[in-house]
Amino acid sequence: MTATETSTTVVPDFGDDASDRKICFICSKGNLDMAYPALIMANGALGEGIETHIFFTFWGMDMINKKTMDDLRFTPLGNAAMHMPPGMGKLSDKHMPQGMGGLPGMTGMATKMLKKQIADVDVPEVPEFLQMLADMGAQLWACKLSVDMMGLEQDDLFDEVIDIINVSQFMELSEGAQIIFV
Repeated sequence: MTATETSTTVVPDFGDDASDRKICFICSKGNLDMAYPALIMANGALGEGIETHIFFTFWGMDMINKKTMDDLRFTPLGNAAMHMPPGMGKLSDKHMPQGMGGLPGMTGMATKMLKKQIADVDVPEVPEFLQMLADMGAQLWACKLSVDMMGLEQDDLFDEVIDIINVSQFMELSEGAQIIFV
């Protein structure tokens, strides 16, 4: 495409009443970089008036566990898509060598760098984001199996988690919904 050509984005027509739509996000990862995709998409869905549910399971429980939710980490280890940090000139366009990810202190440095990049675009940290979503009407659910495996109870979870539900209950509440697994 040249600079004089324009791009036309085609947006699907879901009807005039977005309130008839329902979406469920399944959060299965507790890494900092895996927490944000579902939260950002849930925010967009709520902004469009779509009924929104977020189901936390396995390591995604770290996002709603009061003891861990303020300390989500990001590691470059195994992340072949990670670029060198911004501000390094032409090196910023290069992928970080995988061997560097295993060096001591790299997880802390990568976490700090990602948190700064997130803050620079005015995206709240995970606990604040969850509160904002709950205030907007998102319904937050914890997986019973994961809660039991981790020895947690309702009091251990973010206050806005509505309930701890099993898979059958999740299947019932997600009937007719678009389901996105993160």
